Amino acid sequence: MSYENLSGRTAVVTGAASGIGEAVALHLAAEGARVALLARRADRLRALAEKIRAEGGQALAVTADVTDDASVEAARDQVRAEFGAVDLVVNNAGVMLPNPVDEGRLDEWRRMLDTNVTGVLRIIRAFTGDLVAAAAEGRTADLVNVSSVGAHVTFPHYAVYGATKAAVTYLSQSLRGELGPRDVRVTNIEPGLTETELRTHVADAELSGQLDGLFEAIGGLSAAEVADVVAYAASRPRHVNLRQIVVLPTRQA
Repeated sequence: MSYENLSGRTAVVTGAASGIGEAVALHLAAEGARVALLARRADRLRALAEKIRAEGGQALAVTADVTDDASVEAARDQVRAEFGAVDLVVNNAGVMLPNPVDEGRLDEWRRMLDTNVTGVLRIIRAFTGDLVAAAAEGRTADLVNVSSVGAHVTFPHYAVYGATKAAVTYLSQSLRGELGPRDVRVTNIEPGLTETELRTHVADAELSGQLDGLFEAIGGLSAAEVADVVAYAASRPRHVNLRQIVVLPTRQA
């Protein structure tokens, strides 16, 4: 489906090397946006950028780690040098490492917090000035945060992951109070079961089997289907903010 109000925009998509991020980048580029692809895996980014260019789009591969301050700042500088200021930011990078809390896996907790929460904040810090400036010029400006239905639906052994996503959902809600009066839209998207690489992050065999069983029983969304929701939200008239979207497979309660 084609959407208006995306052509000619300049977007940043984090976690663009695979899954929802990759699908969002492809969708936005197909709609005529210039897309800066941010992720750690340089080879995957280069391949995606080449694919977008081969299909007539504009893309910039930017190797970046959202858990590293200097890396995010360098990515911002590279995007500005190549594409100028951005008016659409999709905060999608994330990790999911479920395990019982009483196992006390501090390393996993730190990784999820630093990627899913502080990483989101680093990107916001880097690009909010661009969004505010774009809105002040009368252009559409969007911050889209990809959270999870796990932000408010509990799953056994996903407590810390769910807590990081609850933080993103709350952050999005609060930011609307700060940025909305300046005409910057903030959209929080909470996907349910979705076919992405997050499934491969589940190392525990029992938890992995439970997740596989859910996909077999319910059926997951494709990354492209979630990307379509992102594009739809960002394509609305600039005075319309789809503030909170929960997107689930029909069979997921």
